[in-house]
Amino acid sequence: MDDNRKDMAEAQIGRDRVIIRTSIIGILTNVFLAAFKAAVGILSHSIAVTLDAVNNLSDALSSIITIIGTKLAGKLPDKKHPYGHGRIEYLSAMIVSGIVLYAGITSGVESVKKIIHPEKPDYSTISLVIIAVAVAVKIVLGRFVKAQGEKVNSGSLVASGADALNDAILSSSVLACALLFKLTSGKVALEAYVGLVIAVFIIKAGIEMMTETLNEILGHRADRETTVNVKKILNEEPGVQGAYDLYLYNYGPDKNYASVHLELPDTMTVKEVDQLTRRAEVRVYKETGVLLTGVGVYSYNTGNDEAAKIRNEVQRTVLEHDWAVQMHGFYVDTEKKVITFDVVLSFDVEPQEAIATLCEEVGRKYPGYDLQIVPDVDVSVTE
Repeated sequence: MDDNRKDMAEAQIGRDRVIIRTSIIGILTNVFLAAFKAAVGILSHSIAVTLDAVNNLSDALSSIITIIGTKLAGKLPDKKHPYGHGRIEYLSAMIVSGIVLYAGITSGVESVKKIIHPEKPDYSTISLVIIAVAVAVKIVLGRFVKAQGEKVNSGSLVASGADALNDAILSSSVLACALLFKLTSGKVALEAYVGLVIAVFIIKAGIEMMTETLNEILGHRADRETTVNVKKILNEEPGVQGAYDLYLYNYGPDKNYASVHLELPDTMTVKEVDQLTRRAEVRVYKETGVLLTGVGVYSYNTGNDEAAKIRNEVQRTVLEHDWAVQMHGFYVDTEKKVITFDVVLSFDVEPQEAIATLCEEVGRKYPGYDLQIVPDVDVSVTE
């Protein structure tokens, strides 16, 4: 497992370099675009172009915060934070979304003011050329940043790239507005309304970024593809009848830890279990990037026909209820008269109520047995 942690550290260093390098390119590009657009907006008295410049400036500031967040998130684990500081990236993403939202609201207010008190713009040929070049630059920048973000699994970069592509669309609308103004000899001036549309897009982007980041901080259901792959790998190990109770813990982008229970035959020795779990941990990390930090064990009855019949009957009884998603970890001791199993419950039922119902129904069929039923949360069931 030490080699796995070393691989994680090396991958993290490479990832941080890509994020920082890409963010610096974004900062420099957005600062230049903001400067040129601001000059065009002020000289031509165009609120739409000026707000487009403000949007570029907010993008540059977002990239700066992304760099700071990445640097802080890359700090080594310490006594207070044994899993590292990866979640700082989510906090920096929240700050970025706040900046975007503020820029959108401010832009909306200024646009409304210009609609109420209009001011005729004055576009020159050079200003139109600058806006057209800015559109092309934004398209190239957006595709590059988004591709780099997908390459290193950086939500901040992917969001920045998508935002840049949206900016290109908005800048195109500004250009179209300016061309329309020139072609109609100043009779049709829509830049204030276009500015309001830009503001709405910026606000929408800020809200979406904030919602997505908040979900990461709160914690959400594990990615289906990841859980399916991890369980598939574990179920391929000899003797494993099932992999259950898979909990994934995220401590930042590409920092996923997990715990799981394996259902193994009651004849397997501790030595065999140890070899199996070590082998599974290495394979899971290499194929999915998930580091298994804990592997629990359920035992299942072997060579006992009566136990198999009891299991089948109990499973039928349990799964008759819609709120019973899955039953696993079943074991019965027919001599001591003990039945043990876990049941995954949906969020539509109170756990205490469900367990009481199952105890009553199973107990009626197997009187004299001590029932030990454990409720599980439906967090990663994929079957």
